[in-house]
Amino acid sequence: MTDKARPFSELPLSTAALANLTQLGYVEMTPIQAASLPIALAGRDLIAQAKTGSGKTAAFSLALLARLDARRYAVQALVLCPTRELADQVTQEIRRLARAEENIKVLTLCGGTPMRPQTASLEHGAHIIVGTPGRIMDHLERGSLSLDALNTLVLDEADRMLDMGFFDDIAKVARQCPKERQTLLFSATYPEGIAKLSQQFLRNPKEVKLEERHDNSKIRQRFYEVTEDERLHAVGMLLNHYRPVSTIAFCNTKNQCRDLLDVLRAQGFHALALHGELEQRERDQVLIQFANRSCSVLVATDVAARGLDIAQLEAVINVDVTPDPEVHVHRIGRTGRADQDGWALSLASMNEMGRVGGIEEAQGRDVEWHPLSGLKPASDQPLLPPMETLQILGGRKEKIRPGDVLGALTGEAGFNGSHIGKINVTEFSTYVAVDRSIARDALRKLSAGKVKGKKVKVRLMDE
Repeated sequence: MTDKARPFSELPLSTAALANLTQLGYVEMTPIQAASLPIALAGRDLIAQAKTGSGKTAAFSLALLARLDARRYAVQALVLCPTRELADQVTQEIRRLARAEENIKVLTLCGGTPMRPQTASLEHGAHIIVGTPGRIMDHLERGSLSLDALNTLVLDEADRMLDMGFFDDIAKVARQCPKERQTLLFSATYPEGIAKLSQQFLRNPKEVKLEERHDNSKIRQRFYEVTEDERLHAVGMLLNHYRPVSTIAFCNTKNQCRDLLDVLRAQGFHALALHGELEQRERDQVLIQFANRSCSVLVATDVAARGLDIAQLEAVINVDVTPDPEVHVHRIGRTGRADQDGWALSLASMNEMGRVGGIEEAQGRDVEWHPLSGLKPASDQPLLPPMETLQILGGRKEKIRPGDVLGALTGEAGFNGSHIGKINVTEFSTYVAVDRSIARDALRKLSAGKVKGKKVKVRLMDE
């Protein structure tokens, strides 16, 4: 951002609010605050791209506090967060920023803690509610929470909430809010679900994206010349040298996929294959494990990978050069999304050089060649995915919601929400990604405990 820093004093805030900001050490606005606060304070709906730590909490908190009538004892603002930890942080920040006003009551409603004390607190009234979508839904269904007086709805870390399977809960909550409200959506990335949310629940939103230096340098392409008998072994060399968390390895044929899968597994990699012969259920399970980062390598043909949208992909490896330069561009365009860099690594044998020439022509530049001998393992540790997937028998048919699983893991079982990744609820099963470090423990505690008041069967999907 080249703009010089801008002070909070240029915003239409009350004298008391500005004095409180000064006291808290807030002097100049962060880029996201400077870009979003004038819009939010003007009452417009907003979609803002902002990461944790960018100052977004103060941005939406100042906006919802400006619209609040402290004398009116009713819920006027609701902030939805993906986890209890984030909800607690947001609540603390709002309380600090609300000191300028007399007695503003902020209440946190999250899963994993008993309902009854929350219901009792709600009976005493509150101005602002911060909570996780599942638990807010529960209170709305029980009638213990009313949103009739709401004027501001905030969706914080919306992409993470969608990852955790909360789309339906968010939609239900939004439908229970008055039509004439302001909606502020904050998200670090823009998966498809964000567009769907904003079309359904925001009114002519203004979009704030901080200038990302976006260019092709985000995808770094390298070509390696191989002989046919080096090719499959070279994939493991690339993985050990670059150590990407998630990689798609593209093969031109199903047989090549099968052979590569065998080689990678023999070398100790966590790899899964995606090809045309898989049943839908198997295909879904493979994609869930790969998208939630509990499998390092997805070996796929172009046909099988059609329509895949994986948010964080550190590398694409072209095991074979595709005869169609457009397919090559499509393959490598899957990495380096959002604000991440990505590697596009290609293996080519002498008899594929004509195809490489076609790619150079299509891209209007020469490709960059590197020797296989330059690939050295970056660590003597095996490349392990950061997450593992637990499969719970029971899904939509049993009315299981992501919030129930998150509540069971962060409540009874006592895990930190930051150790829990994507939650996918399908017809008959629920898949939850957990940090590798807690996987065995989570399996034990979930098997011994209950989800939605019932005992459940749980297994680790590894291998």
